[in-house]
Amino acid sequence: MWKLALFFLAACRLPSAAFGKVAVHDASFIPDHVLQVTYDTINAGCESRTSVLINGSLPGPPIHITPGSQTWIRVYNRMPGQNLTMHWHGLTQRMAPFADGSPQASQWPIPPGHFFDYEILTHCGDSGTYYYHSHVGPQALTASGPLIVDDSPASPTYHYDEERILHFQDHFSLSDGDIMSSIMDSKHRWTGGTNGILLNGKGVAAGKTASAGPPRSKGGKTRKLVDRLRPRGSVLPQTHNDATDDGAGCGLPVIDVEPGKAYRFRFIGATGLSLLTLGIEGHDNLTIVQVDGSEYNVPVTTDHLQIGSGQRFDVIFTAKTAEDLAADGSKATYFVQFETRGQHNPYVGYAVLRYCPDSAVPALPNEPVLNLPEEVNDWMEYTFTPLFPGRSKAPTTAEVTRRVIIDCDLVQDPKTGRVVWEMAKQAWTETTFQTPPLVDIYLRGQAVIPNYEAALRNYGWDPATGSFPAKVGEVLEIVLQNRGAGVGRSGVLDSHPFHSHGKHYFDVGSGPGKYDAAVNNAKLERLGYKPISRDTTMLYRYHDAVAPGEPDGWRAWRVRVGNPGVWMLHCHLLAHMMMGMQSVWVVGDAADIIKMPPSVSANYFTYSGNVMGNDTNPPEVYEFYSSEAGGIERGC
Repeated sequence: MWKLALFFLAACRLPSAAFGKVAVHDASFIPDHVLQVTYDTINAGCESRTSVLINGSLPGPPIHITPGSQTWIRVYNRMPGQNLTMHWHGLTQRMAPFADGSPQASQWPIPPGHFFDYEILTHCGDSGTYYYHSHVGPQALTASGPLIVDDSPASPTYHYDEERILHFQDHFSLSDGDIMSSIMDSKHRWTGGTNGILLNGKGVAAGKTASAGPPRSKGGKTRKLVDRLRPRGSVLPQTHNDATDDGAGCGLPVIDVEPGKAYRFRFIGATGLSLLTLGIEGHDNLTIVQVDGSEYNVPVTTDHLQIGSGQRFDVIFTAKTAEDLAADGSKATYFVQFETRGQHNPYVGYAVLRYCPDSAVPALPNEPVLNLPEEVNDWMEYTFTPLFPGRSKAPTTAEVTRRVIIDCDLVQDPKTGRVVWEMAKQAWTETTFQTPPLVDIYLRGQAVIPNYEAALRNYGWDPATGSFPAKVGEVLEIVLQNRGAGVGRSGVLDSHPFHSHGKHYFDVGSGPGKYDAAVNNAKLERLGYKPISRDTTMLYRYHDAVAPGEPDGWRAWRVRVGNPGVWMLHCHLLAHMMMGMQSVWVVGDAADIIKMPPSVSANYFTYSGNVMGNDTNPPEVYEFYSSEAGGIERGC
């Protein structure tokens, strides 16, 4: 088998862009960024919790990279007894093979005591807000951090004075182990809603009391727009917000601003469960200029935001002038209010927008300061359009060559008795495949490419391989269809933020009931709507429950299939992922997918293979985007 696999690789035509080189990353190699992942105790939300941490902080440190550049990020797994991967959320198709970070799909996980060097090449159009997170079990509840692809200093799309990162995470009092045990138990004991929302690692859990806030805390340094260049190996310190803190992780987050300045607020929904609605007291001028990174939209101004797990929104925020503040009673602080939606016990949390660093942080209000809308299903639907329409065009109705309808349903697995979330009659977890499909394709070639015709007869996926095939050049319309749960014939429903690891898609809308292509196409024509590309959008529920199996809500995407590889499409709620709400897509044939020569690809074929380094053995890697590579866009 091994000799046959190598023969296939040698016989396979490698793409012309594969001009990388083999390299040993010994002590002479200096990665651009280093992430050390540990399992340690940290104080957050007024509680002490043992959590998966990146560089000892919550969230992990912000990473800034430039467009049109090659970046190496070394990820160490310092956790005993736990595997690890790191996913670069939203930077679709920008990783070298085996570097997407999806375990048992595109790569083997990083074993304890090992590290993996991730290679990323950004394009000139990639400037935007992304984030990185673990893709194993519930680790991403705490193991995540901002990932920013900066605008080119020579030609920024928007002019602003400074920027702020607002990184939202759920806080659970339960340990990761208890959460996983409850979810994976055959009796399925739901863990309940979030115990709190953390902003840049700070917040107050439900039932806890915030510490008194002193003025001018030690943090709060900001990153100037001109601060773009850093030496190799550097990581920016975690100074993207100020915060009160008594040492117990029990303070309110503080965002410091100066009167009259324009800011780019980078909102990151790194929650593992919660859909958030938020607004800023006394400020209704939130101008959204970019969604999910990559593509700028025609500016849209709103008085509140709505952020699902995995989503990002870039907002131009114009601070009040000194005259405005004087007219408002010389106020120096305003509350940022954020609330969960779709949970039985909604959480209301606060941060502080502060105009003067000498001002004390106010106590929590006794009553909400804002009346945020309860309804979520219609927020910004059919609204975002491209700022530069010539750069990317959504497929028209006439261009669609195939429609894939994916029913989303909560059922009981007849074999195991476990409650699972299915996509198109299939539940996929990290244990579904013994070998990651991408590795299997390198080993066995076309024999393990999913059968296209069989997939057409079986809800879109091949029953022999368990994966969805897509041909390069196809134009797909993918419809996510919400259905009432079949478990206990309860008919309950949930909302799901769906994320695609593959090429960014064009979101063509959502609505109640069952998807009707003719009706939605007519709406697109009537509105003249030209969508932007996205990577995470919401599949909503429109009732708490309906009849079992009854359709109740849909989300439709269109995508021009390209960039061959193995990519995931899944709900971004961690519990739902662990319960099976994931799918694996194989784009292209083996000849399209295999991009590495046999001389080095074997390093990637086994768990803890030579591509995984440790403290005594340096890894042997294939530098896919090496300086010798031709046809690669560099410098912007």
